[in-house]
Amino acid sequence: MTSAPAIGFEYRPSRWLGRLLTSTCCLAATALWLADIPWALKLAGTLVLGCSLWKAWRGQSLVTVRAAGWARDGGWSLRMHAGEDVAGVLASFRVVGEAVVWLRLSLPEKRHVVLLLAPDNSDADIRRRLRMRLAQVEAAGHSGG
Repeated sequence: MTSAPAIGFEYRPSRWLGRLLTSTCCLAATALWLADIPWALKLAGTLVLGCSLWKAWRGQSLVTVRAAGWARDGGWSLRMHAGEDVAGVLASFRVVGEAVVWLRLSLPEKRHVVLLLAPDNSDADIRRRLRMRLAQVEAAGHSGG
């Protein structure tokens, strides 16, 4: 693994996730209103879905990472919006096909940041290199998914 090159990329939140969550919530609300349940439960369920969607959108917009780098030695460096660099550790990851890579990084003070790399916010080559390196991490029996 020491021969694996460093990987660096700029980051911005994916718009795909927000669109997927919105579509899913709309479908769930439609199913609620078509179900044979009292209207008060329909209304309560719709409010819960709306609050959940708002929380997800808000959480996605609060990501303060501008750039990330994965060094040869396995350490992560994150450039935050305020300009400071923060060291991170890969806590877990998920690879979905060839298009999506989820990274969950642990930061100091028991904070975490989740980065979603999708076709709308990252380069295909970066995702490919990350998938290859994450496969090495998984084969070595370290963090991940």
